[in-house]
Parts: sequence; structure tokens; C-alpha cells
Amino acid sequence: MYAVIFTAITNPLDDEYSQTAAKMRDLAFSKYGCLELNSVCQGDQEITVSYWPTLAHISAWQADPAHRAAQALGKQKWYKEYSVQVTHIERQYQQKC
Repeated sequence: MYAVIFTAITNPLDDEYSQTAAKMRDLAFSKYGCLELNSVCQGDQEITVSYWPTLAHISAWQADPAHRAAQALGKQKWYKEYSVQVTHIERQYQQKC
């Protein structure tokens, strides 16, 4: 399994951002095999971690035309700066409390 870690410093976010983020989330799950996606915003900081079965799934997601359009809007409007990290998960532990 792989994780994509997206961190950003945001400009003020608007309704278009919320709508676009919801559409991208749905698309990642329905078409590209995203296993889990968690996102948190606090002040002007955002972190999103998504989990994927393979690098091929991530590459297909990255190349999606709607996702590319959302990325362009992010660069133009919503983000002051951002970074993306892709990491391989060797082992996963989960315990419910």
C-alpha cells in the first residue's frame, strides 16, 4: 500500500473549494481505487493523507483531467504553497479503542 501526503498553506477558501474537494474525493474513490482519505484544515494549514493500493493507481489519479483542472485552480486560487509526498507503507497497525 502507498500513502500520498499533501500539505499546503492556503489562501482563504471559498464554496468552490469545498465543492471541488468533495467532487475530487468522490472521483478518487469511485474511479481510481483510493482506499482511504483523511483531510484536516486548521487556520491556513491543510493536510490530506490518502491511501492507494499501487503506484499505478496514484499515477492514474494524478493524470485524470478533472483532477488536473482542480490542481490548476488550487495553484491559481487556493494555495500559497504545497508539497506532495508519496510513501510506501511497509506495515500497518490498527487498533480500535
